[in-house]
Amino acid sequence: MSPALSLRTEAVGYAVGDRLLLDGVTLDAEPGETVGLIGPNGSGKTTLLRCVYGTLRPTSGRVLLDGEDAALLGAKRRARRVAAVPQDGTGGFGLTAHQVVAMGRSPHKRFWEADTVRDEAYVRDALERTGGGELAGRRFEELSGGERQRVLAARALVQEPALLVLDEPTNHLDVRHQLQLLALVRGLGTTSLLALHDLNLAAAYCDRLHVLREGRLVAGGTPREVLTEAMLEEVYGVRAQVRTHTATGAPTVVYLGPVE
Repeated sequence: MSPALSLRTEAVGYAVGDRLLLDGVTLDAEPGETVGLIGPNGSGKTTLLRCVYGTLRPTSGRVLLDGEDAALLGAKRRARRVAAVPQDGTGGFGLTAHQVVAMGRSPHKRFWEADTVRDEAYVRDALERTGGGELAGRRFEELSGGERQRVLAARALVQEPALLVLDEPTNHLDVRHQLQLLALVRGLGTTSLLALHDLNLAAAYCDRLHVLREGRLVAGGTPREVLTEAMLEEVYGVRAQVRTHTATGAPTVVYLGPVE
């Protein structure tokens, strides 16, 4: 992996016509931190991640990578620094899982360059680390949702990014692979920004959490600071108890029911 970088979203806004999807979101991720985005469906998590990894351009504000405006970076230079695992993997039709992962080496090669022995080793290692070694020869479009997630995570790894952006990376994964993937992300040493629905996984694997609601940042801090019963009631509309996990020491949310 490349040396971890710092990320700052500085008053990032994104609008589609009259609809404001993000409204002045400012947050930081320090080098090597694992930072989680949480919030209800439609709160703007995916939109913010897309602004960070470059498929969307903020309509206001900016994204800074080590203090440099990401909008001024060329696509290839940005891809050498930032890799993304989108929420639902599509495309790759006709390609094997191995070939999809190998695409992650493209930012480090000239257009006409063939894969080297080193590239092949990167691909095999990444698939093994994400639990997808047995998928290498299968066609990507024939894979289950969880299998695709593992392949896309492997593709991100072979980019050797300084910043890894993941949108609901545990979607479709069984419990074993959820834990395996989040432990892998946590142990990479890269800066990671990920959106998660599962608040207990977020508490266990993230250094800091940021809460989005209707496109605005409404809370941020350590999991213990953020995951409060008052926040869960206000933002998620649920009654819950927040306890300390006896084995991990992380805050654990026990849901009691919706707010009446």
